[in-house]
Amino acid sequence: MVNISRQNHNAFSRWLWTVDKVILGVSLVLLIIGIMLDITASPAVARKIHVDDYWFVRKQIAYAIASVITIFVLSLFSLKLIRRFSIGGFLVLVGLLVLTIFFGFETKGARRWMSVCGFSLQASEFMKPIFIVVTAWLLNCGKKYDYFPGMLIASGLYVIVAALLLLQPDVGMTLLVTAVFGLQLFLAGLPMFIVVALAICGVAALGTFYFVFPHFHARIEQFLYGKDETSYQINRAMEAFQNGNLVGRGPGEGTVKLLIPDAHTDFIFAVSGEEYGVWLCLIIIALFMVIVVRALRAALKETNLFVMYAEVGLAASIGLQAFVNMASSLHIIPTKGMTLPFISYGGSSLLSSAIEIGMLLAITRQNTASEDKDMF
Repeated sequence: MVNISRQNHNAFSRWLWTVDKVILGVSLVLLIIGIMLDITASPAVARKIHVDDYWFVRKQIAYAIASVITIFVLSLFSLKLIRRFSIGGFLVLVGLLVLTIFFGFETKGARRWMSVCGFSLQASEFMKPIFIVVTAWLLNCGKKYDYFPGMLIASGLYVIVAALLLLQPDVGMTLLVTAVFGLQLFLAGLPMFIVVALAICGVAALGTFYFVFPHFHARIEQFLYGKDETSYQINRAMEAFQNGNLVGRGPGEGTVKLLIPDAHTDFIFAVSGEEYGVWLCLIIIALFMVIVVRALRAALKETNLFVMYAEVGLAASIGLQAFVNMASSLHIIPTKGMTLPFISYGGSSLLSSAIEIGMLLAITRQNTASEDKDMF
C-alpha cells in the first residue's frame, strides 16, 4: 500500500501534497464532459465519412488518456525542467510551423495541419503554451539581469511566431497569442504610452487583416450580414440553444449534430446547450472560470516573476480560448475555428490543453518557486 502522508518523502507523495488539486480536478471533469459530449455529437459526423459510429469516440478516449498522462508528467517537472522543455519545444515547433506552410494540407482556405504518421498535427496549438512560458522566462531574465535584453528578445520571438501564423493564415490564433503576450508585457512594466501605441497598431492591423486575408474578411462579413455557409451553422447553433432551453432535450436527442459538420469540434458548446440545457453550459463556464481565477489569485501572491508571468499567461490563454469558442457559438463574436479546451474533439487541441494545465500545475506547486535559483 502506498503511503501518501505528509511525512513520506517519495515523489508521488510530494507531488500529491504540493499540486493544485482544484485545477487538476476541474481539468479532469472537463475531460469527462468532453468525452460525454463527443459520444453524442460525433456518430453523425462519423457516418458522413463512412466510418463506424464510435470511431471518433475511441480516438477521443485515447487522446484523453494521453492528455492525463501528459498533465501528470509535466506537473512533476521543476521550474528548470519546465523552462528547458519550453525552450527546446519552441525550437522544434518553429520548424514545424515552417514545414506546415509548405507541406501542410489545406482546409477552409488555410494550411494549419500536417499529416504526421497518420495523425493530423496542428503545430500552432502546441506553440501557444510553449511560447507563453518562453516569453515569461525571457521577461523574468530581463528583470533579474540588467545586461540581458529579455523584453527585446521576447518581442523578436513574437514577431517570428506571429509571422508564421499569419502565413498559414491563422488570424484567430495570432490574435490570441498577441493578447496574451501583450498582457505579459504589461505585467513586465511596459510603459503606458507604448501600450496605447501598440493597441492602436493592433486596431490598424485588424483593419489590414480584413482587406488582406479573404478568410478573415468572409468571417467578418458573415458576422455583420450573415450571407454565407458559416451563417447556416451559426443559425443552427442558435436554434440548438433555443431548443435546449433550461434542462435540454436529453442525451442523444439533439438535432444540431446532424446539421452542422463541425458539431463535435467548433460547435460542441451548441450540442451541450441543446441536449443538456443551460445548466450544463453554465457548469462548463464556471469550470473554466475556476481555473482562470484560481491561477490568477496564485499569481498575485508570487514573488518569483517567471512564475507570475507564466501563470497569468497560461490562465489567460485557457480563458480566452474558451471564451472565443463559446462566444462564437452564441454569435457574440465572429466565428473563429477555435476549439473549446478539453471538450472539443481533436488530438492537437486536447494535448495542447494538457500541456497548458500540466505546466500550470508544475509552476504553481507549493515551494516550487522558492527552489528556483537558476537562469536556465
